[in-house]
Amino acid sequence: MPTLKVKIINQSDNVLPAYATEGSSGMDIRANLKESVSLKPFERSLVPSGLFIELPQGYEAQIRPRSGLAIKQGITCLNTPGTVDADYRGEIMVILINLSQEVQIINHGDRIAQMVIAKVEKIKWKQSEKINETKRNKGGFGHTGKS
Repeated sequence: MPTLKVKIINQSDNVLPAYATEGSSGMDIRANLKESVSLKPFERSLVPSGLFIELPQGYEAQIRPRSGLAIKQGITCLNTPGTVDADYRGEIMVILINLSQEVQIINHGDRIAQMVIAKVEKIKWKQSEKINETKRNKGGFGHTGKS
């Protein structure tokens, strides 16, 4: 499988995002902080990464929570998955929230999120008066039950 080459600027002293294993979909993003961030319960903060990327057209970067951070510290990402569009050239920032009952500390270099690069399909709307029915039809939001 050919590898997509993406330009990246790293203004932090952290390592570049990388896949932890051969089967990994996401690459860890690390906090780029001058001072640690203290998150009180239910408090949120915008955490910089020091990373700037140039994605090709037809791709996006999805910023997602790290499962270990969520289960161990109760920290997750808001606006999940966050989308980094192909034409965005600003710093990748991560909105973190502390859902635990204790103050949580984010330090420089901590792995705070993961980034998944994905293809994006463009569509054209075809305005219609009717759409095809399915067995599910309007069912949603748990309509199939708990089991």
